[in-house]
Amino acid sequence: MLQQSQPSKPMSATRSMNKNPKCDSPEAKRIVIVDDHPLFRKGLQELIHSDASFAVCGEASNASEAMEVIRKLHPDLAIVDLSLPGANGIELIKNVRAEYPKLPILVLSMHDESLYALRAMRAGADGYVMKHEAMANVVQAIHEVFNGRPYLSPAMAAQVITKFAHRQAEGEVDAVERLSDRELEILELIGKGNEVRQI
Repeated sequence: MLQQSQPSKPMSATRSMNKNPKCDSPEAKRIVIVDDHPLFRKGLQELIHSDASFAVCGEASNASEAMEVIRKLHPDLAIVDLSLPGANGIELIKNVRAEYPKLPILVLSMHDESLYALRAMRAGADGYVMKHEAMANVVQAIHEVFNGRPYLSPAMAAQVITKFAHRQAEGEVDAVERLSDRELEILELIGKGNEVRQI
């Protein structure tokens, strides 16, 4: 016989979007959104659903809810804001990466990409999109991340190249050694002739 101990556990955050029937489809790429602004989450969800292959199946407004949702849903992608109540997005990325090393993470943030993108990617993110560019770039960024390619805006990718070239010009022979794995991966993709937009 079931007792009333189960309903006392907070469930509102864990499967808030799982009314979407696409979440049960094996073909759909299941996505969790972590952002503390409900209206932004709703708008982002509608934007993501413009691509039939994606389904937003869970939402969270802070880092602890995010870990709970991810543990429950085992999504194919987590979209994370850096400004969260409590633990920040960088810490959340590290925690997710420690527990789910293969889960792709895309950062969607209002923070300046030039200051935070590489830091987020060093923490374990696979891509970075500025919120004001979300309408134009988020669906493409999701596709790139699902295809195993890191995503940065063209301007940020160019900045990474400039940063690397500057190191070389100053005679730092070990400039490559000083690059993080993510920076090196981005440079390799650029060197292979990928469009800057794809990286």
